[in-house]
Amino acid sequence: MGWFSTFINSSIGKKLIMALTGLLLIIFLIIHLLGNLTLFAGADAFNTYAGTLKKFEPIVRVIEVLLTIIFVLHIYNGAVLWWTNRKAKGSLYAVNARSKETNIFARTTIQTGSIIFIFLVIHLQTFWYPSNFSGGEINLYGLVTGWFAQPVYSGFYIFAMILLGFHLNHGFQSAFQTFGWNHKKYFPLIQKIGTLYAILTALLFASIPVYFLFFHGGN
Repeated sequence: MGWFSTFINSSIGKKLIMALTGLLLIIFLIIHLLGNLTLFAGADAFNTYAGTLKKFEPIVRVIEVLLTIIFVLHIYNGAVLWWTNRKAKGSLYAVNARSKETNIFARTTIQTGSIIFIFLVIHLQTFWYPSNFSGGEINLYGLVTGWFAQPVYSGFYIFAMILLGFHLNHGFQSAFQTFGWNHKKYFPLIQKIGTLYAILTALLFASIPVYFLFFHGGN
């Protein structure tokens, strides 16, 4: 197993883990978004969706553990790669790397990722923790819509979703490059798919607080 440990601790290994965990998180976001969109259908639809998850709680708990591991691996390897590149500042490798990543969001991935992480912690404390450790039945629809009716929380949520969109756009393309799927004939299509996915994901997530803040009227 020595070769495996050496590989995953190498720069290439860490980039591969970043790419793999990133794609798994992209899949999770699609599933999570579909569930959240039931908010538009009203309290019965969303609470039914939440109740269905409760019926499969043991499976959900396993998935949550796996997601936690995926998040930790993604964040850890991203931070290590960022720090390694930072230490290499001024070297030929670093100069060449920066010349290829001219987009500001590609150069500030660690910063946007850090803000998204802060948002995630707040998001879990706001919704996940009360729904699982409140000690009784909870109207999850009322909890969610109540927070989205608050301008400060909704504003931060929307801001975080904008950053998430840029983060996803860069990450989607980087993942395929890491896997070597960057042939000049096909990569422009991958870039377009990644951009479309990032825009739709950010807009649809952000549309939820926008709706409950400006159009729902508390009904």
